Amino acid sequence: MHADTEVQPAATVSTFTQLFACTPSGARRARRLVAARMDLWGHPRGTGPNEDVALVVAELAANAVRHGRVRGRGFRVRLVLREDRVRVEVMDARGERLPVPAHEPDEGGRGLLLVDALSEEWGVEPRPDGVYKTVWAEVRVGAAPG
Repeated sequence: MHADTEVQPAATVSTFTQLFACTPSGARRARRLVAARMDLWGHPRGTGPNEDVALVVAELAANAVRHGRVRGRGFRVRLVLREDRVRVEVMDARGERLPVPAHEPDEGGRGLLLVDALSEEWGVEPRPDGVYKTVWAEVRVGAAPG
């Protein structure tokens, strides 16, 4: 090791991934399981970080059900906790149907405005095959208490 090389402490990364039925009850279940996971990660239910992440998941899951539904295919929720942020990813089976930008309200509501307000940034990653897409958001949660 060189004298000018600084050793960085390893970052703690926690992940959660679950596949859900592409139905309204699947979207509700996603929100409940994400709230439970955030609680396990030290962000109790009823706190801002837990509610913010659960709301972002609820909106993205609702969009997956409404706009990304393909018969026989579900949607996947993935959370990645790093330091003071949670990356929320919701993948659905309609890669050709991209979300309307938050500043251009669609016919169904203002869900992406909420995602935009609660996250540091968000975006869409279509797969090259055009079959699936992942809508993601980075939500600042701060350090877990304790």
